[in-house]
Amino acid sequence: MDKLPKIALPIVIVAIIAIIIISKSAVNISSGQAGVLFERFGGGVVTDEPAMGEGFHIVAPWNDVFVYEVRQQSLEERMKVLSSNGLDISLDATVWFQPKVGTLGLLHKEIGDNYVQRVLQPAVRSAARNVVGRYTPEQLYASKREAIQKEIFEETSLELEDQYVKVERILVRDVSLPSTIKEAIERKLRQEQEALEYEFRLTKAVQEAERQRIDAEGKARANEILNASLTKNILKEKGIQATVELSKSNNSKVIVIGSGDEGMPIILGNN
Repeated sequence: MDKLPKIALPIVIVAIIAIIIISKSAVNISSGQAGVLFERFGGGVVTDEPAMGEGFHIVAPWNDVFVYEVRQQSLEERMKVLSSNGLDISLDATVWFQPKVGTLGLLHKEIGDNYVQRVLQPAVRSAARNVVGRYTPEQLYASKREAIQKEIFEETSLELEDQYVKVERILVRDVSLPSTIKEAIERKLRQEQEALEYEFRLTKAVQEAERQRIDAEGKARANEILNASLTKNILKEKGIQATVELSKSNNSKVIVIGSGDEGMPIILGNN
């Protein structure tokens, strides 16, 4: 150091100070992130300007930048809630959310970077308790998962409306009932299915019996009409027509015209 010119020492000191200032002033915001500027001598958190976007930024060394993830994120929630009749229901859900970039400064100022624990989780859990509490275990087990999923999403979105956080979607992965309740519901569903199957078979049997009755009545009516139309003259005419047709046949046979009142033909043989 003694060999260095006297001017070199101040230059080195200034360079070191400059490097420190630049390192404190340089802020790099990665992809999918945004920054909130805190001006130590300028009023604190900047809320009236857009959040700092991706890329390299230079800020005053006495200011701070708080970086937020603004891409869609997911939160896994497993909750214990009560049904409408007071039974414990386990509910697994996935929440897709992201902070609103346009109000990121207000989010940081009023809630903070731990907004997930402060506002998001309480809102989801409150909505889940309210929604599940409207349904019985039977409804939850059978076909209400999509309905409660939609209702939880709507109530959560409503509660977070002024909290600078947007919920994209809520997926209910599983609704678990106590084993005894689940077994009782399954037993009841089997019994209902068996009853429906028996009722179906009984209805089919009644319909088949009715069909046979109608068919029999139709045949009986047809026979009545036929018998009423077969007078002696008609039968004699039919016999004469049959005799004429037989006489035209190439097969050898003997036809004897009856001598009784009816005079119907008698066929003795054919070869």
